[in-house]
Amino acid sequence: MAKKTVASLQKGEGRTYSKVIKMEKSPKTGAYVFKEEMVPNEAVKDLLK
Repeated sequence: MAKKTVASLQKGEGRTYSKVIKMEKSPKTGAYVFKEEMVPNEAVKDLLK
């Protein structure tokens, strides 16, 4: 199943997007939470600031 997803991102517009994984601390529990987003390549640096 994962191979199909990866293969579809390799063609066409899939190359203009990157998967960004951010680690954030939950204010409620104090545990760390990982948030995943698909963003355009141009917006990666702005998102990580």
